[in-house]
Amino acid sequence: MTAALPISARSQKREASPYNAAMTSTLSPTMPYRFCVAPMLDWTDRHCRYFHRLLSPHARLYTEMVTAPALYYGDATRHLDFDAAEHPLALQLGGSDPAMLAHAARLGARWGYDEINLNCGCPSERVQSGSFGACLMKEPTLVADCVRAMREAVSIPVTVKHRIGVDDVEDYGFVRDFVGAVHEAGCGVFIVHARNAILSGLSPKENREIPPLRYEVAQQLKRDFPRCTIVLNGGLTDWPTIETQLATGIDGVMVGRWAYHQPYCLAEAEARLFGDGAPLPTRRAVLEALMPYIETQLRQGVLLRAITRHLLGLYHGQPRARLFRQRLSDPQQLERQSVAVLHEALALVE
Repeated sequence: MTAALPISARSQKREASPYNAAMTSTLSPTMPYRFCVAPMLDWTDRHCRYFHRLLSPHARLYTEMVTAPALYYGDATRHLDFDAAEHPLALQLGGSDPAMLAHAARLGARWGYDEINLNCGCPSERVQSGSFGACLMKEPTLVADCVRAMREAVSIPVTVKHRIGVDDVEDYGFVRDFVGAVHEAGCGVFIVHARNAILSGLSPKENREIPPLRYEVAQQLKRDFPRCTIVLNGGLTDWPTIETQLATGIDGVMVGRWAYHQPYCLAEAEARLFGDGAPLPTRRAVLEALMPYIETQLRQGVLLRAITRHLLGLYHGQPRARLFRQRLSDPQQLERQSVAVLHEALALVE
């Protein structure tokens, strides 16, 4: 079991620039789930999240899924450390053992996370072999036990991300009863990926594309559980669709690959969904605000490519965006381990 670390060793803090201070001062507690960025394995690491926070002070960010056994037996610091600028930030856990999940949740709370989220939506066979992910939807009582154990362990919110059905089960009663059982255990926030999970025969990528979207299921869940926060996930890649779905009464949306490949949508979310009247940051301002963070990470031995890979879509749809992407993905340039590469990329596109 990994010993708890002192607070100073957990979320690494940094001196806020005036740019970030202005952004973070507008954080609103009234709509915490209005716009969320999905946990995406190998993508939403701490460098990605820091970058996303520069684009949006209000978006709720999620870690990659961390398994409870990895925190129980492994290096908790490596899995859990993050920068204080990433708040509000949720830790997504994978697992099915209540005691082990409770331990993981306690670690997450000690590290300073704002939320613990349980993964009941991933359909990959690798996840299934560990008896967690979407297959847990078949065992609502077990999920309820896991949620109850985590809620007893921490005071921060414990939430669940799930699908609307498993394999060929499309009966609304299946997901309604799942949500009902988990809600009785104390969960008040459900992130609903509005597709079935096909547990065999489809890859994770195909599971994001082939099962049909049924947004009406999430809408019905909101009507049946009006006191719960219902967040819609799945296939949300444009503002008309998002705004139409929010108008139905759901509490928020969670976007995934759209936010990763076209990250400036996070800045657009500020004006469209939070509307505090502040001007959107320019892409240049975001990149320049990121430079001190990159310099710090390089001094700590982080490879430049580990950060620049998350920035390639910043100028999506803008003139000369291809030149920007080429410079930030050129192996020879990245070997220089210098922020000069980013300055040069910026000069090519601006």
